[in-house]
Amino acid sequence: MPNAELDAGDIQASSFQNQPYLDNQKADRGYKIEPAGLTVNFPIGVYSRKYRSWDAVPAGGTLSIPNDPTNGGRVLLLLQDKGVLKLKEGVGFKPTVADITDNPKKLKIVEVDAAQTARTLDDVDAAAVNTNYATQAGLDPVKDSILREAPKGPYVNLIAVRTVDKDKPWVKILVESYHTPEVRDFVLAKFKGAVLPAW
Repeated sequence: MPNAELDAGDIQASSFQNQPYLDNQKADRGYKIEPAGLTVNFPIGVYSRKYRSWDAVPAGGTLSIPNDPTNGGRVLLLLQDKGVLKLKEGVGFKPTVADITDNPKKLKIVEVDAAQTARTLDDVDAAAVNTNYATQAGLDPVKDSILREAPKGPYVNLIAVRTVDKDKPWVKILVESYHTPEVRDFVLAKFKGAVLPAW
């Protein structure tokens, strides 16, 4: 909805998505929308009710991940980044389970709706959970995650504007207003490390 409203000119800017999501939306729907500046990152994490570290997760263990291309792919890239598995070369930002080329722990990966991943924690060895769902489930992304995405990278949220507006003076003012020490301090104090400033 926000991208449709932005593309139609009903709103002037939005701040809810990352670059891979925006790229998908533009490719699928032809929106003329561009990033104007970075905002915050909600690093995705892997959690477990049974194990206190990733190394303790047993061979053959079960891992639930989101079943949508953006978040599921994001988890697979996180697992590759942490050396858990390997993916085919050139998979971009939307790898699937079918793109796994090496899975040394022989993990059984179960795909579920992103909103349900935290609810699977009692039934699996570990679950990859988006920050918003983790905090709703009472998990602390900083203290409770056994693997966590790096704070920088392609999944940083951004301010988006229409392509025709990108170079207008108000866009620069909007981004500069967001990129202040006051906003940074608010994000750090409010979210206690679960959400991180990305500028």
